[in-house]
Amino acid sequence: MPRKPRFNLPGIPQHIIQRGNNREPCFLTTQDYLHYIDDVNESASKFDCRVHAYVLMSNHVHLLVTPMTENGLSRMMQAIGRRYVYYFNKTHNRSGTLWEGRYKSSLIDSDQYLLACMRYIELNPVRANIVKHPEQYPWSSYVVNAQGVISDLIEPHPLYLELGRSIESRLNTYRELFLLPMKDDLLKDIRDSVNQDLVLGRTAFKNKVELETKRKTRKGSPGRPRIEEDHALYHMW
Repeated sequence: MPRKPRFNLPGIPQHIIQRGNNREPCFLTTQDYLHYIDDVNESASKFDCRVHAYVLMSNHVHLLVTPMTENGLSRMMQAIGRRYVYYFNKTHNRSGTLWEGRYKSSLIDSDQYLLACMRYIELNPVRANIVKHPEQYPWSSYVVNAQGVISDLIEPHPLYLELGRSIESRLNTYRELFLLPMKDDLLKDIRDSVNQDLVLGRTAFKNKVELETKRKTRKGSPGRPRIEEDHALYHMW
């Protein structure tokens, strides 16, 4: 069966998840986490991608990335894979694959879901009962987006910058987003979209993507896009 083609729309964020093969660990030491972050930073810069959020769990990773060129994200992930797998195998005296097939990804409707997706990513260690609060987990972007820790990797998305006129007001507003739990239906939508390589967004956004890419963006039969959407949304990019 041929592989499903990727969504490649420059300027539109994507939520990415990549799991270790057979759910085995892909990070064993502090140096492993640091090396992976360096690899993401270098590859994102090389292929013109903007990283807005991340979390590195022991056996999988989540990234929120906006590619600025058509194939930038795929090339970035390929480069990370080559560099990190080579390092990991050499360092830990192993061979063979590290990742479980291709990475999964979903296109994100920024206006509606970008901040929710950032929360979803940075709350992973809390949902996994590793820590009580995301600030306690060292391998995520929470300390950057919520506490102002300087990072060469993270580039704020324009919607994040709209949270406040000053750095402190943005940090305060972002922290306040974490005071309420995420709704179960939102969690399901985010998970289903990324695990099935679909689109997380409103009807109008999905219709727009289907027209642009000639690809199905949601579960169910392809059909023609519905037309009840707000046509102004067709100018989102």
